[in-house]
Amino acid sequence: MAQLESVKQVEQLADRDERFERDVVPYMGQLYPAALRMTRNPSDAEDLVQETVAKAYAAFHQFKAGTNLRAWLHRILSNTFINGYRKKRREPVQDLGVDFQEDWQTGNDPLMPPARSAEAEAIEHLASSEILQALRELPAEFRVAIYLADIEGYPYREIAEMMDTPIGTVMSRLHRGRSKLRQRLLNYAPRDAELARAS
Repeated sequence: MAQLESVKQVEQLADRDERFERDVVPYMGQLYPAALRMTRNPSDAEDLVQETVAKAYAAFHQFKAGTNLRAWLHRILSNTFINGYRKKRREPVQDLGVDFQEDWQTGNDPLMPPARSAEAEAIEHLASSEILQALRELPAEFRVAIYLADIEGYPYREIAEMMDTPIGTVMSRLHRGRSKLRQRLLNYAPRDAELARAS
């Protein structure tokens, strides 16, 4: 009897693994760009996606078939990012100390900044780099809400579910975040637009 139950459990796990691969793996390509925009660092984005997929796998039995899987995954991604952000804010700042040793494998000076990725340089040269920079400077709560609404195109209701906040809070964060973004971008507005607003 116990053997029969363990065989059923193994079959259920195999079925769950198959469903997870079939349903979730196609969305993984959409998670990385979202994570990159949230973290602003390629390696942190990869870590965030990996942690998101691990959490999604662990909680996949809770996912209700027929509901929006993409929104469910982005909610896990957003919550993971926000929780990590809050955790980092609570941690004390670590002193690097005075004993720097040269990295013997690369021979780089440890005081030099790390080499920038090709993606970071490409984003910097975009025509809208001022917009991206202004977006990156926003607090995480505003940045995530604006990213999900204006870049990914999610409706407010789904953003509220992903961020695990009331829809009114999402609307407030979007309004306040967009206002802050607008203020930061005033210097970049074309001259004609400024004259039109002044009159």
